[in-house]
Amino acid sequence: MLNGVKSVVSKVVQDTNVNNVVVQQIEITSDQITSVFTMSDKKINDLIYATHVHADESFDEDSLFIIVENVLKSSNQIIDKIVQGIHVHDVDNLSCKAPNEVTAHETTLAILNKLSNYSWEAKAVLALAAFAFEFGDFWLIAQLYNSDSLAKQLGVLKRVPSLIKTSELVKRRQAVLELSSLVNVTMRVIAMFDEFEKLSAYDVKDIPGLSVALDHLPVDVYWAILTIAACATKHCILISDKGGRDLQEALQAVNIDVLRRKNVFMFFSGVEITEEDISILKPVYEETKKEKSYTIVWIPIVEKWSDEIKKKYETLKSKMPWYCLHQFGPIAGIRFIKEQWQYQGKPMLVLTTPQGKVENLNALHLIRVWGIKAFPFDKKSEEIISKEIHWIGSLVKRIDPIIETWVKEEKYIFFYGGKDKDLIETFTKKVTALASNPFIKEAKINIKFFCVGKTTKGEEDHGNILGRFWGGIESLFFTKDHNKDVDPVTQEIQKLLSYKNESAWAILSKGSAVVTSGHGSTILKVVEEFEQWKEVIKVKGFEVGFKEVHTKVTQTIRHCIRLDVPTVAGKAPDCMKCPECLRAMETYISYKCCHVDPTTQLLPSSLK
Repeated sequence: MLNGVKSVVSKVVQDTNVNNVVVQQIEITSDQITSVFTMSDKKINDLIYATHVHADESFDEDSLFIIVENVLKSSNQIIDKIVQGIHVHDVDNLSCKAPNEVTAHETTLAILNKLSNYSWEAKAVLALAAFAFEFGDFWLIAQLYNSDSLAKQLGVLKRVPSLIKTSELVKRRQAVLELSSLVNVTMRVIAMFDEFEKLSAYDVKDIPGLSVALDHLPVDVYWAILTIAACATKHCILISDKGGRDLQEALQAVNIDVLRRKNVFMFFSGVEITEEDISILKPVYEETKKEKSYTIVWIPIVEKWSDEIKKKYETLKSKMPWYCLHQFGPIAGIRFIKEQWQYQGKPMLVLTTPQGKVENLNALHLIRVWGIKAFPFDKKSEEIISKEIHWIGSLVKRIDPIIETWVKEEKYIFFYGGKDKDLIETFTKKVTALASNPFIKEAKINIKFFCVGKTTKGEEDHGNILGRFWGGIESLFFTKDHNKDVDPVTQEIQKLLSYKNESAWAILSKGSAVVTSGHGSTILKVVEEFEQWKEVIKVKGFEVGFKEVHTKVTQTIRHCIRLDVPTVAGKAPDCMKCPECLRAMETYISYKCCHVDPTTQLLPSSLK
């Protein structure tokens, strides 16, 4: 029977239909695994025994299995009733694809690791119970969906309508029945494990084949849990949103052959985008010409097309060397793009795999900060580059060539700005005096400074540099994970973003690495009191000395921290800890209007 399960799982894992479902692509990362289905039992034994610590004899898996069995049997009875009378009329059956066999294998090992203290039978029962909890809940709600108001509301959250509508069941009937059958088979196999456990109380010599069966039990449990993982994935895909398919239909207008088997950067925007919005993508386009598995498509989002808008479209299209969607009408999947991907009018660049999995909901954040260094801007690239501590240089290098030189030469640089002109003037005078201090000169400490909001010649910036600087900080903010314990770099970025609307703020960097940042008044106090702590430099150096003194100052001067997170820029964190005291921050809702078109921006002088 287990061999039958193994063959069915192989089919479930290998089936695919990318035009109908959004599926996931996971790269094979283990050299040890060529195919789960060709691995020897000995190899599987070696892998899974490493997860097994000992068996908890007090766990009552028999009672749990009775409950799980009842849940799953009832669920399958509901499935039979719901799909009864639904027949396929010249519509291709949906075949579903689990992420892939290596992922299924790794998921199974992860489950076995979690259950390392349980007996082999208990491991299988607990895995089945976890699946039954979700599977049974879904089908109970499906049964009550049309007759109970609460079930109807819960059903929307569980995506029940996406599967039980007649039109969907027509297409997915066979896949649902296959899943139901596989669940039944898996349940019967796990029931056999219980029989093996009971027979193990007898002398193996009295029962032919029992010894072999017990020796093989760990491998059988492995396959049972892998089957459960495959069932869970198949169920998830069956109720998945059809937005991926709607987008596939929209992209038919862009010669679908050129997109087939490609990682696609989908550039969503209106027709009011700037030259900078286009120029920032050109290095990415040049890279896609080298990396043939990537391509870019512009998908203009326009509520109502007019002759004037069509002319703007043609003008923009002529400036874009990549593919453009030519469709003067409603785009399929627009609701999905707005609701699920949170498109709100500003340009966004969604990266999807050949199978339709979203790898980055808005790669523009990474591109604005790191440029082509972060290519291909997928999750793996984002994780790697998020550990980078030399980040300030990437934000300021385009301000002026002299700043890029300072960064390369690893000079100490004060970047500062704010709304209080008097405080900014005072800071400029004090930091100028610090840079020319005889002690600093004698120690060969080279200090430079730049006021963000003014040009390097001291002239007013008129918004170009300032807007791009804070836009870069916001993009950097959204490349970080703020829902976990944050690292020092993320904490520094959170602090910096909180200073955006303050009277003054300042950053001290050494080259491209940030030494410290703070409210303008606290950094200014450290600079003003230099004579009191300068001797520390002889022992610890300027960098460590400045940071230690600033930390002490921040304990005596407290400012409220306020983080304004623009939701249009990307994914806003659910909650935030204060980057200074680490307490949970209060949440407020505010609204802002600058009385201008949000998609209209000033062009940097270098791009005019």
